[in-house]
Amino acid sequence: MDEDEPHTDRGYLEHQTTGEDRVRMVALQLSEPRTANWIADEAGWSHEPTKRVLERLVDDGIVRRDESGTHTTYYPDYRRQAMQEAMRLRDSGHTVEELTDRLADMKAQIREWEDEFDVESPNQLRGTLTDDTLDVDEEDRRREIARKWAHLDRRIHIVGFAIREWDFLAPRTDPVEASG
Repeated sequence: MDEDEPHTDRGYLEHQTTGEDRVRMVALQLSEPRTANWIADEAGWSHEPTKRVLERLVDDGIVRRDESGTHTTYYPDYRRQAMQEAMRLRDSGHTVEELTDRLADMKAQIREWEDEFDVESPNQLRGTLTDDTLDVDEEDRRREIARKWAHLDRRIHIVGFAIREWDFLAPRTDPVEASG
C-alpha cells in the first residue's frame, strides 16, 4: 500500500496496537453489552485471549460481566465512565458558568423537541414513526432527533454532576486521608 492511501480502521489498529490494547479499546467504547466473541471480532483477535483480557478488566472493575442472559456479555462500568467524563469537563479549562450555560442550552433543545412533537422522551418520538402520513425524510429526521435527544439526556446527567461536584472534582495535589 502506498503511503498516501488511507488505512482501513481495523488494519491501522492491528498494525499499531496489540491485541490486548484493541480488546480494551473495543470494550471501553461499548454502548450496549456485547459477547466476548463480538468483542474479539471487532478487535481482530481470537476468542480465548480476548476472554482473558475481559476477565482481567472485570477483576479490575473497569468492565462489568452479565451472565443473566443466554450468553455472557460485557460492558463498561458506565458510572466510572461518567466520573471520568465529569473530571475531563472539570479539567477542560471551561468555567462552571460555561458548563451551566451548556446545560441550559441542552435542556432548552429538549424542551423545543417536546413542544414540536408533543412527546416527553426519545422513545415516544420514535413511537411517532408509526404515523403513515410521514414521508421518508421526516421519518429519518425524527430518528436522528431521537438519537440526539437520547445523547443529550446522558450528557445532561454528566454535565449536571460536574457542576454539582465542581469543587470535589478539582485536581488535588495533596493526598486525601482515608477515614476509618
